Amino acid sequence: MSNTLLMATVEAEPYAFSLTSDKAALLIIDMQRDFLEEGGFGDALGNDVSLLRKTVPSLVAVLAMARAAGMVVVHTREGHRPDLSDLAPSKHERGNFLTKIGDAGPMGRILVRGEPGHDIIPEVYPVAGEPVIDKSGKGAFFATDLEAILRGRGITQLIVCGVTTEVCVNTTVREANDRGFECLVLSDCTGSYFPEFHEAGLAMIKAQGGIFGWVAPSTALLSALSTV
Repeated sequence: MSNTLLMATVEAEPYAFSLTSDKAALLIIDMQRDFLEEGGFGDALGNDVSLLRKTVPSLVAVLAMARAAGMVVVHTREGHRPDLSDLAPSKHERGNFLTKIGDAGPMGRILVRGEPGHDIIPEVYPVAGEPVIDKSGKGAFFATDLEAILRGRGITQLIVCGVTTEVCVNTTVREANDRGFECLVLSDCTGSYFPEFHEAGLAMIKAQGGIFGWVAPSTALLSALSTV
């Protein structure tokens, strides 16, 4: 794994993003079996999981690039303790669905830590040394040690990928923005069960001169890094 310092200009919206590899981390949000595979929580709620799986090929390429460049890579998983003591009643009852968090499913109890469905899909599975943040909320900074891990490694920039764009990705980017992190969100490495929500979520991030961050396709990032 390389530890070479890379500085690159990524063509992005609303304007170019200046990336410094030793200050940047790849943050991969909630690429879990419960959300991306048939039989998981997303599927049980009637969603088309293939819409999320479209992110996988691009994300695999970005992850390989980040690892080769020696960048910090952090993964997150949304889920709860087996006794559900960290699950708010309002979240548990949300939507009045027949299938709820903690119920038995084809891949174990839904969104419960330690169950097969809670784990990350094989294509982007963490390797040794890559922190995995288990979170009980939508945002990756809520009730976790993510900020401490990033500060401890001198990270000031986040390349954000994962699902879903309008929920956990958007919430995390807003949290990161308030904490002073610069966020570059990769449009084809993020996804939603609702394409219109995906587009709206990205539009909100880059609006008003990048009120929450920058947006770019993964090809722009890969191209920028390949020329330095």
